[in-house]
Amino acid sequence: MLIAKLHKFLTTTVDRKSRSHTIFWLTLSLTFAAIYAILGMKQAFSGQYIVQDDARQHVFWMMRFVDRELFPKDFIANYYQSIAPAGYSTLYKIAATIGIHPLLFHKILPLFLGLISTYYCFGICLEIFPVPMTGFIASLLLNQHMWMTDDLASATARAFIYPIFLAFLYYLLRRSLLPCLSAIALIGLFYPPYALVAAGVLILRLLDWENGRLCLSRDRTNYLFCSAGLGVVFLVMLPYALDKSEFGPTYTAAEAKKMGEFAAGRRNAFFRPNPIDYWLTGRGSGMFPKSLFTPVTHCAALLFPLLLVWRSTFPLAKQIQSSIWLLLQLFLASLAMFIAAHATIFKLYQPGRYTAYSLRFIVVFCSAIALTLIIDAVCLWASTAQRNWDFKSIFAIITTAIIAVVVVLYPSLVEKFPTVGYVEGTRPELYKFFQQQPKDILIASIAPEADNLPTFSQRSVLVGREYAVPYHKGYYSRFRERVSDLIRAQYTPDRAVLQNFIKTYGVDFWMLDRNALTLQYVEDYGWIDDFDSTPEAIASLQQGKIPVLAQAMTSCAVFQNKNLVVLETSCIEKLAGS
Repeated sequence: MLIAKLHKFLTTTVDRKSRSHTIFWLTLSLTFAAIYAILGMKQAFSGQYIVQDDARQHVFWMMRFVDRELFPKDFIANYYQSIAPAGYSTLYKIAATIGIHPLLFHKILPLFLGLISTYYCFGICLEIFPVPMTGFIASLLLNQHMWMTDDLASATARAFIYPIFLAFLYYLLRRSLLPCLSAIALIGLFYPPYALVAAGVLILRLLDWENGRLCLSRDRTNYLFCSAGLGVVFLVMLPYALDKSEFGPTYTAAEAKKMGEFAAGRRNAFFRPNPIDYWLTGRGSGMFPKSLFTPVTHCAALLFPLLLVWRSTFPLAKQIQSSIWLLLQLFLASLAMFIAAHATIFKLYQPGRYTAYSLRFIVVFCSAIALTLIIDAVCLWASTAQRNWDFKSIFAIITTAIIAVVVVLYPSLVEKFPTVGYVEGTRPELYKFFQQQPKDILIASIAPEADNLPTFSQRSVLVGREYAVPYHKGYYSRFRERVSDLIRAQYTPDRAVLQNFIKTYGVDFWMLDRNALTLQYVEDYGWIDDFDSTPEAIASLQQGKIPVLAQAMTSCAVFQNKNLVVLETSCIEKLAGS
């Protein structure tokens, strides 16, 4: 019968079929992963000035690996270099050494990270539920998620959590000690927060459930993995614990609550008045990421507990292995770190980071198993049909087809896929102008376009909205001072204030939006609301005072287009001194 053959092809377990069956589904999984990555790379290489949004923070400084003369004494570049995990920066340095430019490397790296993630996702699924088709569904859902959010495409440190942490889970389930320890070490080198989650998983595996009560595990292997794994975690985390960076310490909860940057509605919003937002759904502070059910097919995970309750109706459920308890251990370990991060605000970074990725992994596996159980139950029910095309057969085929179409073709239903957060620079003449200037220049600007200059022009900016990350006091207090001084100087009618600012910071060029010196610009530009000198600037403009820079807009301009004007500060100083 057609249904019987379809049923056997889709739900055959690993131990009842030749190895070729597993290879087929794995190859199909890797094929889709490659297709999604190619679609993402198509966006990445669609123009000369294309960069992933977050790479503007975490990759631009790596151009120092190509040219040591770039970003000399750059305060912002030094900060982002200091917070870059050792493994992450070393990988980019190796790539630059063999001739791969950091901006090129960050565009091609997601392809390889995606393929590795797919392999381990598929492998984990077979350890939990040995049905190759389920491994395909899980890897497909994972890839769709990775390419509908910007973590993977950013090629920043958090992109590595997918392949490396999945590798840790895979080797832990396979009880492969050395590969497991290597994965733990890599987690610490690329994304340190999740080394603590890995430690929590290892500790929880020392517990077992027997005869309705909690007890210590009788499996000596768990103790070996735990002791060795905790040793590796200690070694890789020790440098971070002993680090005495000039940019530390982090802000305390009391200090952060007084800062407008962390208020609800702001770019770095954290302290939200609604407890549900704060603890459950808020970005950074909440346990559940808003992208948890992205794509929507992840909602199938919600059916998983119900299918287990009615497992008599879903006979394939008996194939679920005891290793599925790893998902619960992962959740509990992440939850513990989530609570610890809330208790020590910002010392362990954002609490939501500890549960976000763990929950995504859990949802992927539960969704894949749930969909497989449904397909199996429907096909099994239809196998009792008397003819190939009676109601039961047609219903089974339609149900299976709907699941297949929704899962496989879901990206085609999304308005924009992949959704990867690439940013395109729209001022090529401006970038080329600054590239022609000396490598040690410093550009002052509060204009949004300043965010792109370090990446596309490889020149230092005094400040930029993209670099306003308010977690480390040693960095952000000085950053705030720079922005406040810049705003004050940009709108001051006092020539001495302007001259003093230029000399103090060694500014070479000043970039302005054409309407930057108007009252409406200051009032509407939300980013500068939290800085001390903004009210002064508004008051001065309301009183009709004309900024000194207004006189230089024409006489000192060395570059201009319909949106921007670049002024040379040597000319401004002469004008202010006359």
